[in-house]
Amino acid sequence: MSVKRVILNSVMALGVLLAGYLLYTVFSRYSLDEIIQSVGSISYLRLVAALSFCALSYVCLTGFDWMALRYVGKPLSYPKAALASFTALSIGHNLGFAALSSGAIRYRYYVRWGLSPEQVAKVILFCGATVGLGLSTLAGCLALINPDDVGKMLRVSFLDPYVLACICFLVPAIYLLMAGLITTRLRIWKWSFVMPDVRLAIGQVVVGTLNFTCVAACLHQVLAGVAEATFIQSATAFVLANIAVLIAHVPGGLGVLEATVSTLLPEAASVGSLIAFRVIYFLMPLLGGLTILAISELVIGRRGRQRLTEGAEDTSEPQAQLL
Repeated sequence: MSVKRVILNSVMALGVLLAGYLLYTVFSRYSLDEIIQSVGSISYLRLVAALSFCALSYVCLTGFDWMALRYVGKPLSYPKAALASFTALSIGHNLGFAALSSGAIRYRYYVRWGLSPEQVAKVILFCGATVGLGLSTLAGCLALINPDDVGKMLRVSFLDPYVLACICFLVPAIYLLMAGLITTRLRIWKWSFVMPDVRLAIGQVVVGTLNFTCVAACLHQVLAGVAEATFIQSATAFVLANIAVLIAHVPGGLGVLEATVSTLLPEAASVGSLIAFRVIYFLMPLLGGLTILAISELVIGRRGRQRLTEGAEDTSEPQAQLL
C-alpha cells in the first residue's frame, strides 16, 4: 500500500472518529428528553430555512475553488471543483487547522486531475485569502451596523468598534488595490506568486462575504426559532466566534460559538438551537463528505486497476504474435 493511500485512509478514519467524538461532545451533556424538547421547539420552516442557508454557504465555498483553479491556470469543470471543495471543507471544518486538513484532501483530488503540487498550494492559499477577505468585510460591516454589541463582546469603548471597522475594511481595500496595480511577480521567502486580476479579486471579496452571511443566516434561523434574535445580532456573534476559532483552530469551534452566543444572546442560546446548528452545518456535511470521499476512492481505485489490467493485456499481445 502506497504512502499516499495510508495517509488518506488515516484521514478517513480520523474523520469517522471525529464525527463520533463531535456527536458525543454535543449530546452527552443533555438528556434525550431535553434535546428532543428543545429541538422540537424550532419550527420546521425555520429548520428548512437553516438547511437552505447551509447549502448556499457550501455552494459559495465551491466558488472559492472554481475561482482558485482559474487563478492558477487550470480551469477544471465546476463539478470537479465542487466535488473537491465540498469533500475537503466538510471534513476540514470539523478537524481544525482547515488549511492543512482540507488541503490534504484537495491535494488528493487536484494532483489526480493534472495540477502540480505548487499549483495545489496556490489553490489552498487563494481559498484561504478568500476566507480572510470575506470574514474581514463582514466584520467591518457588523462593527459599523452593530457597534454596541461588538463593543460589549470585545470590552472596548464606544469609538473602538468604528476603528475596528476601518481596519477590517482596509484588508479588502488594500488587496483590491494590489490586484489592480501590481502586475509583477511577488516574492515572500521561497514563495513567488502573482496577484489575481481585479475581477477575481472582486469575486473573492463578494463570494467570501456572501459565504459568511449565509452561515450567519443559518445560525439566525435556529436561534430565532427559540427566542427573539435579530440577524445582525446572530451574525455578530458568529463572526466574533469564527475569528476566535480561526485563531485557536478548535475542531468544529467546539465551545467557542456556544460561549459567544450565550454572552450576546443568552435567551436564544438554548440546547436545541445550538445543537441544531451544529448538526446542520457541521455534522451533516461531515458525514456527507466522508461518504463522498470513500465512494470516490473506490471508483478511482477500480479505474486504476482496470487501466493496469488493460496495460498488461496490451503489452502481452505483441509477445504472443512473436511466439
